[in-house]
Amino acid sequence: MLNLLDYVWNHPLNAHGRLPALWRVLRWQITSQLMPDLIAFPYVGGTRLFAARGLTGATGNWYCGLHEVAEMGFVLHLLRPGDHFLDVGANVGSYTVLAGGAVGARVTAVEPVPETFAVLQRNVALNGLGERVRSCQAGLSGETGTLRFSIDLDTMNHVLADGEVCPSVEVPVFRLDDLVGDDVPTLIKMDVEGHELAVLRGAHATLTGPGVLAVVMEIGDGSARRYGANAGELFVAMREFGFSPFRYDPFERRLMDWAGGSANAIFVRDRAAIGARLGSAPVFKLVNGEI
Repeated sequence: MLNLLDYVWNHPLNAHGRLPALWRVLRWQITSQLMPDLIAFPYVGGTRLFAARGLTGATGNWYCGLHEVAEMGFVLHLLRPGDHFLDVGANVGSYTVLAGGAVGARVTAVEPVPETFAVLQRNVALNGLGERVRSCQAGLSGETGTLRFSIDLDTMNHVLADGEVCPSVEVPVFRLDDLVGDDVPTLIKMDVEGHELAVLRGAHATLTGPGVLAVVMEIGDGSARRYGANAGELFVAMREFGFSPFRYDPFERRLMDWAGGSANAIFVRDRAAIGARLGSAPVFKLVNGEI
């Protein structure tokens, strides 16, 4: 709880409203104890999001407006209605609802864990996004087949490494190229807990073409090591596809040179073109302000 309060207190979107943020934490802690089922709370631009105790991928957005402010702000500011957004490792749909509901983009949401996928589907239905969102209960990897995924680690669920034993489920996996076909996404968000390099091996055709403007990717060394990989290999692979890493300041709406120190990187091919899009995006209303 102390770690949670410290996170909420110091979150940049709560800088001018720390006491209301703490009140949201208190309300959630009480309400979720009294109502253990899914609870819908206000999200971005008139959307809503279901959450329950333990679903940290959702509750962080209630506490802080946007759980991952730089990356989520980038998604909001880059996409336009009708663009195609690929959400790899969608979890309960925080990014899917941002892109499909707040922006109006088309979304392909990929989530392998059955219980988490069920919440994703409920969030899609809650926001009336059934015709805009294609939800896939599957995983992505370098080859088509099946892999075992952990099921009880919330946002940390992942492909089981060799010798790893924990509650799990076998899930079909596909190559990214095969999943999207000719419908190339404008933006890809990839959060697969260290399995990113394998996903990139199945995305060669998609990422070598001109259609993808940017990729938001988790790059942590710790999770990649379980598969014998490291973050450096991700940077090398993305550079071979023509992308360079950046950070994003969602308040100034500008890309900044990569300097490390973040769990995620934003890979961009044409910095100038991206900058023009970011600067012309509308303002989005949050539970604690706007961005």
